[in-house]
Amino acid sequence: MLRIAIVGFGEAGQIYAQDLAGAANVRVWDKKFLSPHAEHLRGLAGQTGVQPAASLADALDGADIVLSLVTASSALEVAEQAAPLLRTGQLFLDFNSVAPGTRRAAAAAIIAGAGEYLDVAVMAPVPPKRLATPLLIGGPAAPRAADTLTALGCNARAASERIGDVSAIKMCRSVMIKGLEALTTECLSAARQYGVEEAVLASLHASFPSLGWNDQLPHYLISRVAEHGLRRAEEMGEVVKTLQDVGVAAVMSHATQQVQAALPAKMAEQGVRYSDFQPFVWQAATDRLR
Repeated sequence: MLRIAIVGFGEAGQIYAQDLAGAANVRVWDKKFLSPHAEHLRGLAGQTGVQPAASLADALDGADIVLSLVTASSALEVAEQAAPLLRTGQLFLDFNSVAPGTRRAAAAAIIAGAGEYLDVAVMAPVPPKRLATPLLIGGPAAPRAADTLTALGCNARAASERIGDVSAIKMCRSVMIKGLEALTTECLSAARQYGVEEAVLASLHASFPSLGWNDQLPHYLISRVAEHGLRRAEEMGEVVKTLQDVGVAAVMSHATQQVQAALPAKMAEQGVRYSDFQPFVWQAATDRLR
């Protein structure tokens, strides 16, 4: 049976661990396993049918493939820590949302050792599609990695032999996707306070009738900021780097980063958790945080 190490046991890591456990021997590692409150997280690993590792080295030992599913700010550090631990033939798949330059630095670290580095772009939220979430794979070993992931039930496609290409696709896409979330949050927060949100949404629906401005789209877009804004702000920092590395000023992306971070910060300041808003209704959330 294929042996898989998953580094990072957050939302995406837990989904991949649970769904791959039936087809592979899965071991997971997260630095939070070292915290005083690790028992709950380790127990969750056991409930999903995977083995919590004692350390990063323990997780990587004997693994055929390694999936790195950490935060953008930790992606390079994890690659650098993993590099000397990898053995010949082990594939390191970097799923993290980072700039092409960060990918190339991580690849250089892995290649300096014995492992092989793969650039993976996750092209949609992992929930609700889970393993069916589209993945683009980049790097010299991309066809082999894509075949391996596909055999495990993933929706993976080899897209480039060059490290950084699929990351560039993901980062440029995020300019639009995360920007739309931020714009919607800013637009409707103001419209609600002026009491004109119904007219604004009606106008948006008239201009773009296929998107769902008169239905669930506003709730979904603002909920993504409320639930994942801090992580998205980290990713937008990598987007800014991506753009600036090729001479694009990234003014809009920098603003998106600020808006993505601001809503979770306001929630924390007022002692409000995302779970307090369930089911999520953007008007109720806006009123509570006003």
